[in-house]
Amino acid sequence: MLGRILFGLRCGARVHPIAVGCRSAIALAILVVTIATAGPLRAQALDGAFAKLLSDSFADTTLAIDELAASGTPLSPAILEAMSDRRLFFSQSTKTIVYRDRAGSPFDGGTGKAIASPPADLTTVRINNKLRGQIEAALANLTVVSSDPAKRLDAAQAAFRSRDLSKRAGIEQALAKETDPGVKKVFGEARAAILLVDPAASEGEKLAAVGVLKDRGDQDAVSSLRSLPADVPVSVKAAAAAAASKIESQLAIWNIAQNLWYGLSLSSVLLLAAIGLAITFGVMGVINMAHGEMVMIGAYTTFVVQEVLRGSAPGLMDYSLLFAVPLAFLVAGATGVVIERSVIRFLYGRPQETLLATWGISLILQQAVRTIFGPSNKEVSAPAFMTGSFKIGELAITYNRLWIIVFAGLIFAGLLFALRHTSFGLRVRAVTQNRRMASSMGIPTDRVDAMTFGLGSGIAGLAGVALSQIDNVSPNLGQGYIVDSFLVVVFGGVGNLWGTLIGALSIGMANKILEPFA
Repeated sequence: MLGRILFGLRCGARVHPIAVGCRSAIALAILVVTIATAGPLRAQALDGAFAKLLSDSFADTTLAIDELAASGTPLSPAILEAMSDRRLFFSQSTKTIVYRDRAGSPFDGGTGKAIASPPADLTTVRINNKLRGQIEAALANLTVVSSDPAKRLDAAQAAFRSRDLSKRAGIEQALAKETDPGVKKVFGEARAAILLVDPAASEGEKLAAVGVLKDRGDQDAVSSLRSLPADVPVSVKAAAAAAASKIESQLAIWNIAQNLWYGLSLSSVLLLAAIGLAITFGVMGVINMAHGEMVMIGAYTTFVVQEVLRGSAPGLMDYSLLFAVPLAFLVAGATGVVIERSVIRFLYGRPQETLLATWGISLILQQAVRTIFGPSNKEVSAPAFMTGSFKIGELAITYNRLWIIVFAGLIFAGLLFALRHTSFGLRVRAVTQNRRMASSMGIPTDRVDAMTFGLGSGIAGLAGVALSQIDNVSPNLGQGYIVDSFLVVVFGGVGNLWGTLIGALSIGMANKILEPFA
């Protein structure tokens, strides 16, 4: 009747500004009426469902679940989840429905507002296994039509993995309404996976579904194609087998690429851990078994920086590495200088004694860290820009390892620049090539030794900052990399930075390629 009245208004036969304005007013009036009536209609749907829940009957609860799922109100998912977890209650005295969140706080089921003093006669809404299954199905359907694209995507992925025939109608409805291209693609894949196990689907539909899963091209698609029912047509079985074989061949290639990526990531870590060792070993001929503990000191410096920021300036936590990098270099470098001045300088030319002494120092440093921080692992959180991952085909690349590779490259380039284009680098290279001649030319070799040992230890501290993002921070952190670091240095050539780079790449790649076979 309202529509007839509104459209019965005549604002003039010809197009006129007043007529246009009148039509806009009519459209606005219709919109206002629609919005005004939507809320009461949804509220009535909830009232009907709540009245059935008050009867405390399994049969009425079954009807109430269907009405809650069909109501379209934002509160329906919360109420259904509370019912499933036995957090939904009714009060016969006030005729109200109350639900509690996971923390135990009560909320009004009709408005979603917090309740200061809930009724005293609250009774739990009873459910059984059949009702629990109905609730799960209702929640799944609500997720499929959710306004949040991420939730719809999760629902589509879940439907793809479950291949539940009962979800076919809901998936097809969601597929017809979906506007997000990415989510729509996954809904189409979920429908294809369901069609393959649906006895009512035609042979043509099943063949088309095989093509959709073939385009998806991941291990989940292979699982769907390899687990067909026994009664599918022969042509569908042949097409599914061919598609699965092709996907597996492509996945084998992607798996090789993934191992190469892991090898590159490991190589960057080995480069950071070994590059400082290459300098000290090359300049002074010192076998420093405490080099791994310099890595550990850098990691614990990162932990301390984050703890300080967490307590005093939590807003700067995402910038913790900007503070940790220079501090780790300074702390580890200063520790290296102290070790060189107090122990190692008395043992030059005696490699066996140096090895034993630095091994003892490593044990002392490990025990000191255990005494100060405890023996358990410490948590170091990654900043926001280093969390998450992205995919190139089936190649998964995590941001933390990508940034570590970039970091290792910057350290390597900076060290090359320092050794080739600074006076300190010139002195280091002179001492490396001919210590006696460098001394006779006035170069203070003792000071160069101390600064070089500090530089190598500082770079090991930077390696600790990087490792704190991908490994456990513990007193034994450095021990896992010291042997590989020596292998990199020996393989690449003592004191040769480019050789160290090639050694790190070779050993890191070989490790990750041979691990699956070993």
